[in-house]
Amino acid sequence: MPTRRTSDVIVVGAGVVGAACAYYAARAGLSVTVLDRGPVAGGTTGAGEGNLLVSDKEPGPELDLALLSTGLWRELAELLPPQIEYEPKGGLVVAAGEAGMQALRDFAAGQGKAGVRAEEVQGDRLQELEPHLTPGLAGGFHYPQDAQVMPALAAAHLLRAAGDRVCLRLGEEVTGLLTAADGSVRGVRTAAGEVHAPHVVNAAGTWGGEFARLAGVGLPVLPRRGFVLVTEPLPRVVRRKVYAADYVADVASGSAALQTSAVVEGTAAGPVLIGASRERVGFDRTLSTEVLRRLAAQATALFPVLAGVRAMRTYVGFRPYLPDHLPAIGPDPRVPGLLHACGHEGAGIGLAPATGLLIARSLGGCELPLDPGPFNPARFEATARPVH
Repeated sequence: MPTRRTSDVIVVGAGVVGAACAYYAARAGLSVTVLDRGPVAGGTTGAGEGNLLVSDKEPGPELDLALLSTGLWRELAELLPPQIEYEPKGGLVVAAGEAGMQALRDFAAGQGKAGVRAEEVQGDRLQELEPHLTPGLAGGFHYPQDAQVMPALAAAHLLRAAGDRVCLRLGEEVTGLLTAADGSVRGVRTAAGEVHAPHVVNAAGTWGGEFARLAGVGLPVLPRRGFVLVTEPLPRVVRRKVYAADYVADVASGSAALQTSAVVEGTAAGPVLIGASRERVGFDRTLSTEVLRRLAAQATALFPVLAGVRAMRTYVGFRPYLPDHLPAIGPDPRVPGLLHACGHEGAGIGLAPATGLLIARSLGGCELPLDPGPFNPARFEATARPVH
């Protein structure tokens, strides 16, 4: 990729969200410099499972964004190499008892009005979808729109597909925002010098709040830690993403305390991925045997066949959490030329294409595909002004 000191737009962050912003901006004819202090997908993206979900989202702005992204991911899967491992395999949410099933029915009914396809599955038919699922469950809901990608490769190939309009500069930390006399953005400062552009996109993930502070604005992004267990390669014993009904409540919770709920899915490469845990402990990467014990117990309760399988490794990542569980997307009304694309928590991989499209269209002054108001980056201030 070419080296340049001046671009139409600078994207700070080479995770999948930053890559999508760069891709759609380049498609719109803009020159883009992508800066990251580490490698491509070196943060949250590289620690993600690659979920592209509508099943865990209640009706509202995030679901609208997810539905838009679902269509965009299908388009990207036709354009990007098969190495991104796009699998439109669907998801299955299960409930142990009738109370849980009723909650799933109510949830799915609301989603259906928003355009989500959800099919109720009686308990005695669950094994038709997942033969190794534990017997005796009350039932579940199948979500055919759920899918999965290999997130690090998806980010890398999005950047590659953007072509020579994108200049990728890795291992280069942004240390300051450059502004003109009127306060508008004119670029960034790095250890290697200045890079100039009239627009800067904050796609710094869990560090999005820190980058916002460089610009003199507040954005309360916090890290929410999660662990994933990875098994040895297996035949396809888990066909879909399968999770227990309480996972939806954990996603929506704002609690800082440890929460775990069974999330199990197979991959094209063979290993089974086991999650999910959530807790706010800053950037502490200390291995938690308590979390791993809980994840293993909950996974084997859903899939007893996994009890005799070896866990080959575990990894930890940090979701970029905002208090209202909505990302910050679009122009910051407090700093002309600054845009944000961060705070997606655990949904950033799924929501990346829609986020990138919104950013690109905002840069071009084009009509947006959905209402940007709920994603206003200044919404956490009492005096937040609307984004137009």
